[in-house]
Amino acid sequence: MTDQTPLRLKSYICGEWKAGSRDGQLLRDAGTGAPVAVIDASGLDMEGALDYGRKSGKALRAMTFHQRAEMLKALGKALTEQKAEFHALSLATGATPRDGMVDIEGGFHTLFSYSGQGRRELPNTRVLTEGAVEGLSKDGSFSAQHILTPLQGVAVHINAFNFPVWGMLEKLAPTLLAGMPAIVKPASQTAYLTELVVRRIIDSGILPEGALQLICGSTGDLLDHVTGQDVVTFTGSANTGRMLRTSRAIVENSVRFTMEADSLNAAVLGPDAGPGTPEFDLFVKEVVREMTVKAGQKCTAIRRVLVPRAQVQAVTEALSVALAKMGVGLPGDEATRMGALASMAQRDEVRARIRDLQGDAEIVVGNPDAVMLVSGDPDAGAFLNPVVLYCDRPSDARAVHDVEAFGPVSTLMPYDDLEEAVALTQRGKGSLAASVFTDSPEVAEQAVLGMAPFHGRILLGNRASAKSSTGHGAPLPNLVHGGPGRAGGGEEMGGIRGVKHFMQRSAVQGTPRLLSAVTGRWIPGAPTREDIHPFRKSLADLRVGDRIVTATREVTLADIEHFARFTGDTFYAHMDEEAARANPFFDGRVAHGYLIVSFAAGLFVQPDPGPVLANYGVDNLRFLTPVNPGDVLGVELTCKEINPRENADHGEVRWDCRVTNQTGAVVAQYDVLTMVAKTWPQ
Repeated sequence: MTDQTPLRLKSYICGEWKAGSRDGQLLRDAGTGAPVAVIDASGLDMEGALDYGRKSGKALRAMTFHQRAEMLKALGKALTEQKAEFHALSLATGATPRDGMVDIEGGFHTLFSYSGQGRRELPNTRVLTEGAVEGLSKDGSFSAQHILTPLQGVAVHINAFNFPVWGMLEKLAPTLLAGMPAIVKPASQTAYLTELVVRRIIDSGILPEGALQLICGSTGDLLDHVTGQDVVTFTGSANTGRMLRTSRAIVENSVRFTMEADSLNAAVLGPDAGPGTPEFDLFVKEVVREMTVKAGQKCTAIRRVLVPRAQVQAVTEALSVALAKMGVGLPGDEATRMGALASMAQRDEVRARIRDLQGDAEIVVGNPDAVMLVSGDPDAGAFLNPVVLYCDRPSDARAVHDVEAFGPVSTLMPYDDLEEAVALTQRGKGSLAASVFTDSPEVAEQAVLGMAPFHGRILLGNRASAKSSTGHGAPLPNLVHGGPGRAGGGEEMGGIRGVKHFMQRSAVQGTPRLLSAVTGRWIPGAPTREDIHPFRKSLADLRVGDRIVTATREVTLADIEHFARFTGDTFYAHMDEEAARANPFFDGRVAHGYLIVSFAAGLFVQPDPGPVLANYGVDNLRFLTPVNPGDVLGVELTCKEINPRENADHGEVRWDCRVTNQTGAVVAQYDVLTMVAKTWPQ
């Protein structure tokens, strides 16, 4: 890289790679200072890019959730095969190979995670139902269902410099799974790595055309043209985020805007976790890790280190010893444990913020002005050794709770009791993450209840989870990433919750027949079809609404007693007439709930080999009316939902099961889940 002409980064918009019209900004290697790339997006048609994404987004919306999930899986595999290329370029960002894994493989993991969640938790449809059907009339002729459908605009993702791969993919995965196209705008300092990954994505041909566009450089007037069908997400400084959030088009069109901004995350050493305990050692290890991974350039990094006042000296000494072992140098050097900041400008920024913090605190570990390296040139690379400050009176201080030095910098501060520690975490005015290291259930409860309203995620660290814990600073695809107040008030990922951010929730009212047609899901009152037993039908022949009404079976006292002896369930309500009558819910001995379910299965199951391959569970089981000896049970089993598996020879079928007694009262209701073959020889 150092011997080559700098790359001229291009933007991918309207289906083409295009360069800006000006000379652009030179981007340098964070460790060596060598030229890497030139970035510029001036003169590009930003309004046209939005229009192109909206029009071409039809192809993405036409896919089902499972098809999009398979697309994410294929994309993750294709990128993984090329990860060596990405890691090689990642070194220029100042990231060590370990840092690169967090960014690169972490991004791929998010694709795989959303792919798996999409296939497991979402139906193989284009419409997502939410909640139960709402009956709106006594006769069942008028109902309502909440549904979610993809917005018909474009998601504009404006990302930060610290995670050029993961920062893009953690937003892109739920966006694409929802069925919404995206325009990605990476921060300039590390945009060359994002551009390379996007090039490989486009080269793969896996995404429908228009599903992904890229802007390398300024967005120009892009946000002047967003509409109520678009979404804008932003990761960066609070000042920039506020400016974008209040821009004219976003305000006038009520555009969804998600922001992740400054976050003064805290780690608390519990009052029970003194020197010599596993929790003390884990705490020190976690603080050191969060200060040095990505050179502390993480939105979730620990900025405030809260410890019992009696442990200040012990923690200071432990941090000093551990940080002295974290050699700073060129990212590719084997002796390096912490690489460079993203740019010289970023190093200047961190040094300036350290000076601000010194208004409340003194430096006790490190020297921001004297760089000690295991390799590299301190004048050419953006290197900075870890710095720990100490604030003796944090309750009276302001800067340590207001100023974020976005680098390998943390401030140590004492607390006198747990209530004060919780109050100090709240002084951050809203944070992405916090951690509490304790083995005390009482400490954990008090800390979490006090801290949760001010934090998007809280880690409880102790000896039992030491080997399995993902740590303070790791956002996970299935957990929410975001925080209130200063942290931006936004929320990303969180599993399927994150998918819904790019969809519109609508309440649809109508007859059951029409609602079923809209949702692809049978609801009570919608038409049914009764011909051959539905268990004899493969997915090629099975239709939503196919139903069987079974014969009936009387429940006898002998049945109840046999079931009790056979299973060992001799609960008094099944075995003792007098005790059962004393129960306010029963009029005498009653049948076991699972006896009812077993008898129901015996009534509706078709025993011969056929397309039904397996029963894999029941959902939403409720027992509604007690069953007494002499009651007669029957079953209505209706095909409720069909989800063919992509790239498989079977699918999942959800059946509505209603068990009734001789009066027509529903005694049990639940969903039966089966695996059914797509085809079956007749």
